[in-house]
Amino acid sequence: MDCNVLNDLNLQLPRNNWIAITGPSGCGKTTLMYILGGLDKPTKGQVMLDGINLGKLSASQMTKLRYNKIGFVFQSYHLFPELSALENAALPALQWKTNRKQAYQNAKNWLAQFGLENRIHHRPYELSGGEQQRVAIARALINNPDIILADEPTGNLDAKSAQEIINILRDVKNNQKKTLIMVTHDPNIAVQADLHIKLDNSMS
Repeated sequence: MDCNVLNDLNLQLPRNNWIAITGPSGCGKTTLMYILGGLDKPTKGQVMLDGINLGKLSASQMTKLRYNKIGFVFQSYHLFPELSALENAALPALQWKTNRKQAYQNAKNWLAQFGLENRIHHRPYELSGGEQQRVAIARALINNPDIILADEPTGNLDAKSAQEIINILRDVKNNQKKTLIMVTHDPNIAVQADLHIKLDNSMS
């Protein structure tokens, strides 16, 4: 069965802003996030980034663009259980043959900034959910991307840990001049954003 979402969607997202995307289940929030990040291609229309049509890029070109411009944060962390917090955070840089020593130093710096300086050698199962998400944010930032795409980054966290993660992402956006695009189901989080985009089921 065919399922169409994001019909008649026309967005222009401003740089260096925190954009929150909300909407009911099935309206296409995660699909939009994947399309914006070049993980999926739209069947119709265009996605433009710095004058580049993402739909025209080859797989290798899209991978290189993501490496240079986009960091991802997911609800379920997606950390490798056999790796330490430091190794997980450094991994995207190591995959691109960045200087190994520098990659680990950058990862250590981000983890320390997020209050994990004493946890860098712990495996994910030894960390709380909030700590795991901080590692995931450090991993997203390791290549200094312009854009952070966060898909329900607080969905598995209690209210206190969720707000801590939001504070970290907001501070990164402000201090590092990043564009933060976040899917969230929480209206209390969405109202903190610079721009709030509401999708609805009429788009599916």
